[in-house]
Formats: sequence, C-alpha cells, structure tokens
Amino acid sequence: MTARVYDAVVVGGGHNGLVCAAYLAAAGLSVCVCERRQVVGGAAVTEEFHPGFRNSTASYTVSLLDPQVIRDLALAGHGLRVVERPYSNFLPLSDRTGDFLRVGGGLEATQREVAKFSRRDADALPAYYTMLDRVADVLRELLARTPPDVADPDRRDVGGLIDAWKTLRAFRTLSLAERRDVVDLFTKSAGEILDRRFESDPIKAAFGFDAVVGNFASPYAAGSAYVLLHHVFGEVNGKRGQWGHAIGGMGAITQAMAAECRARGVEIRTGRAVERVIVKAGRACGVELDGGDVVEAKRVVANVNPRLLFTRLVDAAHVDADFLARMRAYRCGSGTFRMNVALDRLPDFACLPGSQRSPHHSSGIVVAPSLAYMERAFFDAKTGGWSADPIVEVLIPSTVDDSLAPPGRHVASLFCQHVHPDVGSVRPGTGWDDHRDAVADRMIATVDRMAPGFAASVVGRRALTPLDLEREFGLVGGDIFHGALALDQLYATRPALGAASYRMPVRGLYLCGSGAHPGGGVTGIPGRNAAREVVRDARRGR
Repeated sequence: MTARVYDAVVVGGGHNGLVCAAYLAAAGLSVCVCERRQVVGGAAVTEEFHPGFRNSTASYTVSLLDPQVIRDLALAGHGLRVVERPYSNFLPLSDRTGDFLRVGGGLEATQREVAKFSRRDADALPAYYTMLDRVADVLRELLARTPPDVADPDRRDVGGLIDAWKTLRAFRTLSLAERRDVVDLFTKSAGEILDRRFESDPIKAAFGFDAVVGNFASPYAAGSAYVLLHHVFGEVNGKRGQWGHAIGGMGAITQAMAAECRARGVEIRTGRAVERVIVKAGRACGVELDGGDVVEAKRVVANVNPRLLFTRLVDAAHVDADFLARMRAYRCGSGTFRMNVALDRLPDFACLPGSQRSPHHSSGIVVAPSLAYMERAFFDAKTGGWSADPIVEVLIPSTVDDSLAPPGRHVASLFCQHVHPDVGSVRPGTGWDDHRDAVADRMIATVDRMAPGFAASVVGRRALTPLDLEREFGLVGGDIFHGALALDQLYATRPALGAASYRMPVRGLYLCGSGAHPGGGVTGIPGRNAAREVVRDARRGR
C-alpha cells in the first residue's frame, strides 16, 4: 500500500498549530498534526497537578485570543466560555489596611482608585488610555497582515503587496503626534513613558507590569514599552483591553480547537515527537517521527520556536550559513518561573482583609509595588540567578470555575518574574534542577508577605523553571513568546529579515508559531496568517 501524502504536516499541536491546521483543512487541504506530548494544546493545557486539583499548566489567562479565530473555528460551539475579571489587576502595596490599588471596572472606578495616590494621575488616565487605544487600534491592522518581504524588493507577490499597502494606509490615519507615540512605544522603555505621564508609583507599577511579563529585562530597558503595548491588543467577549478566565482552564481553548480540527478532517497524532524535517532536492517533503516513522507531505508547517527548528530539526546543510548563524543567535529566554498551587482557603490580604470570595480574588493580583521594585528584581536575577524580591502575579481561577478544585478549596496560578533563563551561567556548576524548590519557596513567601497565612494554605504545588518550560513545551530558554519581542525580532524581521512572510528559506517549509509575526501570546494569529500563505502557495502550485 502506498503511504498517504498529505498536503501539509504541522509540527506541534499547540494552539497556533491547531489554528493553522483548521484553516488549511477549511481550504480543502489534507492535514496531519504531529504532537510530541500525549495531549494537544502546547503550553495552553489544563492538567491535574495535585490530586483533585486541576489548572492551566503554563499559559494561564485570556485576552489576546483573536475574536476572528474564535468565530471562524466555532470555539463557543465547542464549549469555550470566557468570563471577565471583575478588575484587571489588584495590587497589594504593603501590609497596611487600605494600601492597595485596583485597576479596572471602568474608567471612573480606576480614577477613584488612582486618586488615593495622585489626583493629577487620575486626571491623566483618560489621555493615556486614549493614546494606547488609538495606537493599538491601528496596529491591530498589522497583526493580520503578512509582513512585506523587504529582503526581496523584486518579488511580485500580489497578496504581499496588498498587505503592505493596507499597512501603510492604516498608518496614514494617525496624526503626527500619534505617529510619534508609535515610535516611542516601539523604541523607548516602559519606565520612560510612564514616568513622563504619571507621578505615583502604584499606577506606574500596574501599567509597567505588562512590560516585564515574559520579558527578561528591566522596565527601564529600551524596547520594553512595546512589550507593554503587545498586551493591550486583546479583548474578552467583545470588550477591548479586558482579561478573563477560560472555564475549564486554558486547555478548554485548545480542546475546542482540536474538536474543530477533527470536524474538518484533520488527523491529529499525539505522543509522536518529530525528530527531523525531511528535505529532498531543496524542498521540505515530510517529517521523521521518533521510532523512524515518516509522514510524507507536500509542505511542512512548523509550530515551534524558530531556533529549535533550525538547530534541531532542519539539517544545517539545507540553509545558508548566515541565516543559520542568525537562528543560533536568535534571542530567546524569559525570566519566568511558573507555579500552580493547591490551596485549602483563599488568601487574606492584610491591605484588604477577608478570606471570603471577593472581586479582588478573581482579578490579576500583582505583587510588585513600583517600577523600581521591578528593576531590582531583574538585576537580582541577572547577577544572582533569581530575585530576592520577585514580581509575582497570582490568579485564582477557581473563584469563577468550581470544576478546578474540590469544594471549599482553590487553585492559584503564580506567574513569577524574574529568574535567569540559564541559572548555571551565574551560579556555575549548578542548574535549575538544583534550585527549583528553593526558588518556589521564595515565590510563595513573597505572596505570604502580603497575605499572611498564604504559605500555610498551600497543600500542593508544581513549579516550572525556564528549563522545565523548555523540556515540557519546547519553550527555548523558557521563552513564552518564542523569541524576544524586540525591534530586531518584530514584523518584517521576525524571525529574520527575508523570512517574515511565514515562508522559511527551505522551499515548502513554513513557520506558524509565535516565533512568526505578530509574536507571542495565545492569539492564534500566526497560525491563521501562516495558513493563508500556505493556501496562496498551494493554489499557485508552489
């Protein structure tokens, strides 16, 4: 019997791989998805981490998931439901009663909170929100566009030229002042922008937190303002700038995606790691799985970090030396330490007492009272391996989803910054396996300072270091974005100049993961955009 030859094989069943596969199947292509783990979803999965307690293992909150992807893949019809946070963030600032900041619940509510610290800052909020919204609205146009292939100006790709023209048209709608804001947000530090607009530490910390999420850098590092902006693109249930909880955890998103894939005829193979991309006569034509099995396909679509793709899966002989050198130097590495904890009760914050379920328990709880605190956390980790006083965001999804924990109990996600992606480089002779428990204790102790008794309420935990995130999910250096969101690794240079149109330097090989435009987060956009380019090429017989 002749082996089946698929129109496309997708390497990696994370959310972008599933999105890409679903769109390819909708266009009439035969598709096979190969996933190394026993469950699809990549880093967006829900798993039991302690008997009776389930939670989102790595990715942990919803905002950036593209509404068009939700509609096109009929995710709601497959059971996906997202509930909004009552507040975007709750910042306990000290152990003094009343010393906290709540952000969200409407502009007026946030202004009242900010006015506790600065009337001037409360008055400045509308202009700041308007600036971000205006820039984000225009840049959303870019998210759905394929970056122009600026490395080949003679290319005659009508679709690419149209996308480039639409991009320029979007920018023309901005005023000169707004265009200057775009330049600032792409090049300056978050700290510089926030210091210029606000005077009080709490509101700067609330906004600056987004600049260090998954970004191993100080909030005063050039380019960190773009990371802040990247987190503003999202929406929940049609409300822009909102964050939410997926009922059933983040795995509910990817299981819904997988259900739609199967309904469209996509074959999904789990527990099958791809060992290499097969290239013959200069064209990708399939993959070899662990155990030696081969999946033949006319095209290979990779939902993996581009550095991993070209240093582990594609033989160096098939790409030019300059490109290979750039992929080896492609900057990956997040300062993230991820934990799930099982709790026997809700935390009781000294600044807002009470362990009965309250709106702040269902919000993003950020322990990081100032930009200076965040900067110290980064430099601690850079020089010593981890922060003496880390940045910790706590989410307690069981406050809105009782399927995750036994009655009266709770689960919490701790998303922690900063730790060094390569701890051995600053603590020679050691690795993350040597320090995991000690750093986990420090993260819990950090929350305990704001909510006395939190450490005692922990009945189980699972900690994931940057090394664990790489082992489990292929997040090289623990990088949740598949590569730094910096000017030299964005748009037409993501992952490299001449390889930003989702087409890689090997014919028939494409990139559909977060290492492609527009970058990381559970968006589904790279997967959708890549599928469009694969379909364009397939229809042209490429």
